[in-house]
Amino acid sequence: MKSIVFITLVSLALLSQAGSPNSAPASFACVLQADTLAKTKARAVERLAACDRDWIILDVAFDGETMWDRANLDALRRGRSGRKVLAYMSIGEAEDYRAYWRKEWTFQGQLAAAAPVWLGAGNPEWEGNYRVKYWLPEWQALMLAAMDDALTRGFDGLYLDIVDAFETYEQNGEEYADNRLNPDTRQSYRRDMVDWVKWIATRARAKNPAALIVPQNGSQLLSHADFLAAISAIGIEDLFTNGDKLQPKSYTREVLGHLKAMTQAQKPMLLIEYPKSAKRQALSKQLATQNGMIWLITDRQLMTLGESGR
Repeated sequence: MKSIVFITLVSLALLSQAGSPNSAPASFACVLQADTLAKTKARAVERLAACDRDWIILDVAFDGETMWDRANLDALRRGRSGRKVLAYMSIGEAEDYRAYWRKEWTFQGQLAAAAPVWLGAGNPEWEGNYRVKYWLPEWQALMLAAMDDALTRGFDGLYLDIVDAFETYEQNGEEYADNRLNPDTRQSYRRDMVDWVKWIATRARAKNPAALIVPQNGSQLLSHADFLAAISAIGIEDLFTNGDKLQPKSYTREVLGHLKAMTQAQKPMLLIEYPKSAKRQALSKQLATQNGMIWLITDRQLMTLGESGR
């Protein structure tokens, strides 16, 4: 079944306005396990407020259960002039530790009969994460409710993860096909993700016209002009290194080719890399700066502030 969204002229105007070039941050942080940064939420607010980052990306909850409130986020913003605080949301995978999750959907790690139609197999690389049919309205309704809640709590925008979920559907065994057709919607899986991100942007900016929308990865989607227009910035992981290993040059060239659209649009590019060696860290910083990116060197579990600059 295809999820059809009728975007009004007002919504289109909001997208156009929000898609204009943004003032790029000089640094950022991405802390998704703030309870490891500090033992209490109050102490975490103090540490985050005192850090030197322009943008801060946080999970919607301090410890998986205790949500950040407007007073917390206002305190973070007071710590640095012009600071923005974004809420992390996984829009391309389900997570079994979220409020929307129901334990009867799975049994011993496998899908149960009670699982909703949009829920798919587990991600073998991240325990507790599950593939979803992100184009179905039932899944989208859950995410939009979470997004509404985050913006009501005072977040300045959304940092959208697993935007590259279309890649898992483009692969069929050993065969991989760009722009593979989705039989449910009769358009490509990529187009389905573009439409999903645009719908999120429209909904967010109806609530807050200045809301920042930042997808992570999925740089192939930048070839869609309406996707580029809808987003405020893009996050990219593991572009130059994969841990302490160098990425294949062909991969790096391909992604940098996609990112030319961001450079032309004068929109920020946030690079997150996870090398541990000083040599690889220095290389990531150098290559990021050469390519006009704001870099963050941090831990893979995103438990610390790491180091950031441009």
